[in-house]
Amino acid sequence: MMTLSRRRTLPLLAASAAPGGALQAAAPTRVQLLLNTSYSGPVAFFLLAQQRGYIREAGLDLVLSQGSGAAAIVPQVAEGGYHAGYGDMCSLIELIASGKPDTGPVAIYTTFNVTPLTIAVDAAGPIRAPKDFEGGRITGHAQDAALLMFDLLASATGVDLSKVERATSFSGLGGQVADMLNRSAQGVFGFVNTIIASITPMGIDPARLRFINFSDYVPDMYGNTLFVTRDVYRNRAAQLAKLVRAVNLGLADTVASPDAAIDALVKTSPGADRAVNRTRLVGTLKSEMSHPEGARIGIGDMDDARLARLIDRIVRVKKLPRSPRVDEVFDRSFLPPDAERIRTLATR
Repeated sequence: MMTLSRRRTLPLLAASAAPGGALQAAAPTRVQLLLNTSYSGPVAFFLLAQQRGYIREAGLDLVLSQGSGAAAIVPQVAEGGYHAGYGDMCSLIELIASGKPDTGPVAIYTTFNVTPLTIAVDAAGPIRAPKDFEGGRITGHAQDAALLMFDLLASATGVDLSKVERATSFSGLGGQVADMLNRSAQGVFGFVNTIIASITPMGIDPARLRFINFSDYVPDMYGNTLFVTRDVYRNRAAQLAKLVRAVNLGLADTVASPDAAIDALVKTSPGADRAVNRTRLVGTLKSEMSHPEGARIGIGDMDDARLARLIDRIVRVKKLPRSPRVDEVFDRSFLPPDAERIRTLATR
């Protein structure tokens, strides 16, 4: 995907003067947002928010672009080609901690209060815990968030990284899983629901897999978050609150009716498999957005103490140059009022 220049993508669309000096209605403010993946079930709530007019009512023109991975899109947004992104919180922390204070992107609405990162293994095989990977091989895409954050899992479980081969692959997830089941590797990095969606069309029964989930060993990890560049954060606060509210409305409608969200997806991407994407969406709602924390503070918010521990762990394990403040990483001031926050996912 071609990276767009800051000059082309970041200017605000202001109100224009009509002949005679009368002011026309302000044109919508364009927001270019890079998703973590292609149009699919787990991001359908963005599409539903668009199609139900919540984005337009907020005075925004939201332009969604399909991304190549939750970790991969973080630096793409930070480079200035987009106003906002929807990607991996841990990768965002790593980027912020690698730069100068108060210059990196800022998270404003975190949907995944459970990390989706996992390693799929053969359910009939010997791998039952991270330590069992020593002496083995795990495959994944070069920018897969689980591959990039494997050192956090290893540090928490005493795995010797020098004894685990992490091999990058250009094959699709389904192909990697098929190869793994044929003993070419001991595991495959990815997201649980993405892996299941990838193998289903190939006729591979998900019951053949066991998942080594990062959340079981590093519970402080968060997953996907909506974040914005520092320039947008500084200059467009009022519009960001409107954006978050609109996206939150789309997510609330998705929780109420997953089928409505899939309708929005199919309208945007007619070739999308309805059944597969509905399974992915419902799986995401019931897993990545189902931490008890959501019942307490609402989907979108994060617990400061938990986030601080996560920042410290990432900085320590990855030997980063500094430890950013919690409020440098996440600003909750754009969140909707407490009464409008979604809590039902955590109580199902």
